[in-house]
Parts: sequence; structure tokens; C-alpha cells
Amino acid sequence: MTPAEPRRASDYPSAPRFLRTQEAADYLGLSARTLEKHRTYGTGPVYRKLGCRVVYTIDELEAWAAIGTRRSTSDPSEGTGCILPSQSPRLIGRAA
Repeated sequence: MTPAEPRRASDYPSAPRFLRTQEAADYLGLSARTLEKHRTYGTGPVYRKLGCRVVYTIDELEAWAAIGTRRSTSDPSEGTGCILPSQSPRLIGRAA
């Protein structure tokens, strides 16, 4: 398996209960930075804080990825979203 290929639950035979950001990003086939940005903008998968650590469950990662499932490029739903700071809810309405 190359690092660019997304991982599946079956790739973790004795899967840890929680994955840290880098492991979760590898699992999804994303960079850790992209996952961090999604977390910042509120567009990413559900996560937990254990002390100072951010962790994800495989079930939540798969649920978030399933939101992006499409049959056609014309499907109307928004999916997991693109990270565009200019469209972030926190930034809308702010003076430039």
C-alpha cells in the first residue's frame, strides 16, 4: 500500500480505538494539515479531545467520508466541503 492510497478499517486488524490526526489523515488519504483545517472551519469529521490530544474514531471518519458520496457531478448536496476561508461561517460578514 502506498501512502497516497486511502486506508480502510480492514487495514487495521487490531485497530486502535482512536486515531490521532496524522493517522486519521492517512486513513482518509488526506494531509494532516487538511484535516486540521477542516477541524478549524467546522467542516471535518467529529473528533474528541483526550487531554491535549485530538483523536478520531474510524466510525466517525467513515461517516464523514460517506457524506461526500456522489453518483454524479451534478448531485446537489454539499458533501464534505472544500476548505475556502473566504466562505467560512466565521469569516462571512467580517470587514475586509
